Amino acid sequence: MFTIGDFARFGRVSVRMLRHYDSIGLLRPASVDPHTGYRSYRADQLRRLNRVIALKGLGLTLEQVRAIVDDAVDVTELRGMLRLRRHQLAAQVAADTARLAAVEARLRTIESEGRMTTQDVVLKEIPPVRVAALAAVAPSYQGHDIGPVIQPLYPELFRRLDAAGITPTGPALAWYEPAPGDDGDAVLVHAGVAVAVGADAVADVAVVDLPAVRTAATVIHEGAMEDVEPSMQALARWVDENGYRADGYAREVYLEYCADAPEKGVTELQLAVRRA
Repeated sequence: MFTIGDFARFGRVSVRMLRHYDSIGLLRPASVDPHTGYRSYRADQLRRLNRVIALKGLGLTLEQVRAIVDDAVDVTELRGMLRLRRHQLAAQVAADTARLAAVEARLRTIESEGRMTTQDVVLKEIPPVRVAALAAVAPSYQGHDIGPVIQPLYPELFRRLDAAGITPTGPALAWYEPAPGDDGDAVLVHAGVAVAVGADAVADVAVVDLPAVRTAATVIHEGAMEDVEPSMQALARWVDENGYRADGYAREVYLEYCADAPEKGVTELQLAVRRA
């Protein structure tokens, strides 16, 4: 038999917690001295304590925990519940991390306001280009939605081109359009690279001709794409101040890209515009 203090140490819980569990009938001591009121516990009661703590970790109330342990949940069921909760917590952490990254990126945008002027914007014509591309749908045009969708496309695209013996003839690029059949914020993300092959050169890769853009407002963005907002907003100010209207999404041409050091990236943003 163990004193409540010893039992708490073995179970890695507080004495106060054990007293509370006793008061609500969740984990009664093996015996209570009628004269001193001291509680004593057996080693085999750690089994119930372990289940109580694990079920609490699933986010259940103590009343729910008691109902489950009293029904003698077996190890297999408990393991399945814990694995499910682990998956849920991991997804929550990933979502919170993505939200934090988005907030930090937006804060950097606010802090950089005024540093990038519209004098950095160049108006020019973009020639047509033939590209090999893969596409996927992102829930929205926000950075935290675009990144996880577009990033896996490039390794897969280059893998397929390499298997077909095709060497790119220019930089990688990305372009966007509203997702077909979607009335919300979803966008169709295209990840491509310039090539000089026939339209049917690769069976599992689309080869398309991007038409020329007669008038494009362009700007060079230096740094990671997660920090592209200041450059994008410089384009927006230029368009507004010079009497133009944007025509669709900006195309991204990755002049320099390093997966291991995205902060060293150099990207040209190309926004088709027309007179208002």
